[in-house]
Amino acid sequence: MRNVRVKASLCEAAWNQGFITEAPLVIVVCVEPERSASTYGTRGRNLYCLQDTAGATMSILLMATALGLGSCWVGAFDEERVARGLDLPPNLRPIAMVPLGYAAEADEARTDRRPLSEVISRID
Repeated sequence: MRNVRVKASLCEAAWNQGFITEAPLVIVVCVEPERSASTYGTRGRNLYCLQDTAGATMSILLMATALGLGSCWVGAFDEERVARGLDLPPNLRPIAMVPLGYAAEADEARTDRRPLSEVISRID
């Protein structure tokens, strides 16, 4: 998405995360739950389609990094406002936004991440 007005509506739907409007391009990753449900039933509708979008979003982020671009996974937004702003058909559900562009400054290493010992369990 490159349209300035649409990016502004996405920014507003994402509780005014201003970097969304600053990015030259914003990709909105959507899911079609009933398409997954047609093959996998309830599990497809409620889980597999979300897993698919998570994988797609991560692939976009990794490729952006490989190309030297800055990116960010945005999941904090009002889904209905994003759908309206993009004029999505009712069968599509926005799951993630990925603003892309060249970073204005180098990223600092994050220090607020939880240690692996808190998020990984070893089962012997």
